[in-house]
Amino acid sequence: MNKQIIVTALLSLTIGAGISYIVPRMGAKQPQQGAAQKADSNKERKPLYYRHPMNPANTSPVPAKDSMGMDYIPVYATAGKGSGPAGVVEIDPVVTQSIGVRTARAVKKKLTHNIRTVGLIDYDEKRVTRLHPKVEGWVEELYVDTTGEHVKKNTMLLAIYSPELVSTEEEYLLALKNLESLKNSVHPDIRKGAQNLLRSSLERLQLFDVPDHQIKEIERGQTIVRNMHIQSPFDGIVVKIGVREGQYVTPATELYKIADLSTIWIYVDIYEDEMPWVRTGDMAEMKVTGIPGKTFTGKVTYIYPYLDSKTRTNKIRLEFKNPGRALKPDMFANVTLLTSKQLDAVAIPSEAIIRTGKRDQVFIVTGPGRFEPREVTLGVSTNGEVQIVEGVEAGEEVVTSAQFLIDSESKLNEATAKMMEPKGSAGKQDDPDMKGMDMQGMDLQGMDKKNMRIEGKK
Repeated sequence: MNKQIIVTALLSLTIGAGISYIVPRMGAKQPQQGAAQKADSNKERKPLYYRHPMNPANTSPVPAKDSMGMDYIPVYATAGKGSGPAGVVEIDPVVTQSIGVRTARAVKKKLTHNIRTVGLIDYDEKRVTRLHPKVEGWVEELYVDTTGEHVKKNTMLLAIYSPELVSTEEEYLLALKNLESLKNSVHPDIRKGAQNLLRSSLERLQLFDVPDHQIKEIERGQTIVRNMHIQSPFDGIVVKIGVREGQYVTPATELYKIADLSTIWIYVDIYEDEMPWVRTGDMAEMKVTGIPGKTFTGKVTYIYPYLDSKTRTNKIRLEFKNPGRALKPDMFANVTLLTSKQLDAVAIPSEAIIRTGKRDQVFIVTGPGRFEPREVTLGVSTNGEVQIVEGVEAGEEVVTSAQFLIDSESKLNEATAKMMEPKGSAGKQDDPDMKGMDMQGMDLQGMDKKNMRIEGKK
């Protein structure tokens, strides 16, 4: 049995020596010029550290051998993907083209932003009126009795009989007759008193909203007018009718609600991240599906000072002219806010940003086929571009496509770089896995044959 073990050991040594002789010969078949250039290049460069040929976790600051006599491999500052700053990726230019890497330069420019949203048309609250009588009485006649009817200014809407109003008319008639009888009085104070009485009676009628034509009718006919007319204060649409003929009314009774549709308001909701762009007075364009091919122009008139807690949006009011009253309340409209704000910023395409949740980063092109990950601070986004507050300078080139493939490679390289950090000692070396052994790096002649022990069956 001992004889068998000795024969086996000698046979292994013979095979190893043969491999050590043959493998270099095979390598010698490669072009001599390339090998010489590589050797010269390695001589000029200073290694950062040395690593085990089969276990990158085992490193040494000086040349070393493992327990099997294999030489540690030098790692240079530009040794490839595993070198340089953590995460830096080097890819062959042919590969970058095949995976579709595209780049764009960061530029300093004035950013503008047009906001597209949907709005709801409503009445102009400043042009909506609710008519109430100034006296108590009964509705004698209703001249406008349907909603939606268009009325012009001073159109008679209804007639009210009011005992209080009749009494005031009688006082006015008495004041007229009193002034007529005293106009030739030799006492100026008496004439002035009659004039003051007439003026106060007239003002009372006007405070009751008695129209001018009825006051003139009282003066001409020297008789009272039984019914007082209620007139429309402006051109508009009857939105609501609150009374009917014969109904008793008081100053609290709403007779009509009339809206002027020559201008309309539109309410839109803007997300809070777009609010920095909007200012009062900004112009806006609007289109509605019910009026194809027509674009209306208006402006922002008010920005509400609060957000909707459920939708996280801010309400904005816009005002538009309504020629021909084509726009109707409760219509939906597509609105584009043409914001006037311009922001000087360094901008890159939005597609270049990799959002990890904890941070935002981009890949900077630092050389042919060389990409460096860099964390960035983002500002506003607009029209497919994003403002870079910090992290990228104008003129730098960023990756805009296939960056997720590069990001995966970067994370792999970063992990490898951490594994290959020098341990500061060559003594801590574990026995490597024999699979994939680098036979070319083995020094078979320098092996300690006395301490070599080969297990065998007894």
